[in-house]
Amino acid sequence: MDVTAVCPGVRADALTADDRDLALLGAIGGGLPLVERPYAAIGARLGMPEAEVIFRIESLIARGVIKRFGLVVRHRAFGYLANAMIVWDVPAERITAIGTRMAAASAVTLCYRRPRRPPAWPYNLFCMIHGRDRAAVQAEIGALIRDCELQDVPHAVLFSTRCYRQRGARYGARSHLQVVR
Repeated sequence: MDVTAVCPGVRADALTADDRDLALLGAIGGGLPLVERPYAAIGARLGMPEAEVIFRIESLIARGVIKRFGLVVRHRAFGYLANAMIVWDVPAERITAIGTRMAAASAVTLCYRRPRRPPAWPYNLFCMIHGRDRAAVQAEIGALIRDCELQDVPHAVLFSTRCYRQRGARYGARSHLQVVR
C-alpha cells in the first residue's frame, strides 16, 4: 500500500512504527485516563516508563502519524447549554491579526480559518463560544466585537440546536503505517 496516498503530505519513511508505537496508539485512541499522571498510567498498562510514553507521543506527532492531540470537553455535562459558532467575513489582510486576538479571548473555545464558499458562504473565520444561556453567549459576542474591534466585520451567529457525539481521533488501524519489527 502507498502510505503517502493515505496520509498525504507525510513522508513514507515517517510512517514507520514498531509494536510499541502501535500499542500506544491503541491505548490513547479512547482518550487519556483522568488521573494525575495519565502518561504514567498508560505506561503501566503497556509496560513502558512514563518518559517513553511521552517521547513516543511526541515522536508520533512530529512524524505526522498523530495529526491532532487535544482535549474533548463535553461542555453540556457542565451546564453549558447555549453554544454558538460565530462565522466572520474577515478581509484577507486582517485575518491573521483578528484571528490571533480572537483566539486569545477567554470566552472563545475554538477559533480557526476556512476558505470561503461563495456565493452562499462568505465566511472565512470561525469561533465557538459556550455559555449557560443564550443571553450570556450574546454578551460574550458583544464583548468580543468590542475588544477585537470587529464592528465593521460581517458575521452570523449560529446557535447549536443539537448535540453531536464527540470523540477524539481513533488510531490503531495498521493500514497507514509500515510496521517495523
